[in-house]
Order: sequence, then structure tokens, then C-alpha cells
Amino acid sequence: MPAEETAPPVTAFMLIKTTPEWLAMTPQERADAFATQVIPTIKAKTTGVRSRFYDTEFYSTRVTDVWVWEADDHNAYQLLIDALRETPFWDRYFQVVDLLVGTENGYARTYGLDAVTTVST
Repeated sequence: MPAEETAPPVTAFMLIKTTPEWLAMTPQERADAFATQVIPTIKAKTTGVRSRFYDTEFYSTRVTDVWVWEADDHNAYQLLIDALRETPFWDRYFQVVDLLVGTENGYARTYGLDAVTTVST
């Protein structure tokens, strides 16, 4: 199916920095906090979102982690952000430094072009 016939998902690169409160917890306490205070709210308030988490603190002092979110559409993304703001994740455990939101190969969809990508062989 040509790219212009499919709706692209929304991808958000959430650049975050840990807070002293988060770092004061043990690794198990952090995992428990995420499992009980953050994930249930996301699941209760959203559908059509997926995420991946990247540690960057060994390369950056401004941003310690990047949380990559993919949402089926803009409404799902908005519900996700609203849900996260209702949890201690937002501004208590992490400072949201920046949000970079886009759609993969948006230019190609707009102009009816093949996406420019690289593939390792």
C-alpha cells in the first residue's frame, strides 16, 4: 500500500532527566514505583501507545534518559501526556527536558516520494 494511503503514527522522543527523589530510591523501589504509580495510569487512560526506554546518562548530563513513544494518532498521544502528568513521573521523578514529536517519513508522504532510509547489509 502506498505511504500516502496510510495514516502515520505519531512518534515522540521524550528527553528526560532524573530527579534526586528518583535517584534516592533503590533500583527495586524504582521498578515498583513505575509498576504501581505510572504504568497503571497509562493503561487506564490510553490505548494505542507503545514505548521504548533508553539510558543516556553515561553520554549526557542534560538528559539522562530518552523515552520513545509511538501513538496510533494524535489523540492517543494527547491522552498519554495527560495521563503521565497525573503521575509522579512528571516533575517529581523526572524532569521533562524536551519533547520532539513527529511522524516517520512525513516529507515522503507529503510529496509522494520513497522514504530515504539506510539499511546495513
